[in-house]
Amino acid sequence: MHSTDNFLVLGDKIAGAVHEAIKELVGSSDAGRILYTGADGTPTKLIDDAAEKAIFKVLSEEHSSFRIISEEAGEKIIGKSPDLTLIIDPIDGTYNASVNIPFYSLSLAITSADLNDIVFGYVQNLANGDTFYAEACKGAYFNGQELRPSDNTDVRKLCVSVYGYRNNMQAAANISTHVRRTRSLGSVALDLCYVAAGKIDAFADVRGTMRITDIAAGKLILEEAGGIVTNGNGESLKLEDQLLSRVCVIASNGLVHESILKLSAGVANESK
Repeated sequence: MHSTDNFLVLGDKIAGAVHEAIKELVGSSDAGRILYTGADGTPTKLIDDAAEKAIFKVLSEEHSSFRIISEEAGEKIIGKSPDLTLIIDPIDGTYNASVNIPFYSLSLAITSADLNDIVFGYVQNLANGDTFYAEACKGAYFNGQELRPSDNTDVRKLCVSVYGYRNNMQAAANISTHVRRTRSLGSVALDLCYVAAGKIDAFADVRGTMRITDIAAGKLILEEAGGIVTNGNGESLKLEDQLLSRVCVIASNGLVHESILKLSAGVANESK
């Protein structure tokens, strides 16, 4: 099952199963009920648990072996001697799903044994079916159409998705002060895809809370579209093989990356 077509079929199959599993929970009073603390150290809600169980059911019926890293369950092995790892966030944007804000997603990355060798990334907005995907060295796509990030180079005209509340609020304020508009949409995987699609120009999470499950699929999709993803210091973003690791993430169309990094560090740059 080592081809884009088969990976895409698997992603669509998983997304369909998750949609069916959570559709009655979306916007319900039970959706946000906390069941336990997940492997990533954050509370697992009822809607997260339902989504993850649907994913494991699909994967258990496949004729392939997988190592799975999932936000809620942690690491699991399906089959024997898997050569592929699936990095999964069953619902990225749990709060949005719980209150029926239509911006929450399934995020799925497929890697080799080396988690930084991402071969396929898949993100679907579960509220409307919008699907982003990419295969390494073969481009990125949105509903079948090739993706390209924006060509905006003027900091004063940027639209940037910024996450900095509670942690490192000053860095978020530095960015917000110098760009045209900011957003905080609530699903990091979709935010990264929106940069890839040119819907926003950059993404900055300066809280230092990003996990491998949040960023793996979106990272490949944005990079394949032609954008850049780094850590908060501008260094290559390395995915660590454990869920408790946290990083800052800066992502952009590639043309304004240095400007966003400087702004996050408090260095004002309002010029083109």
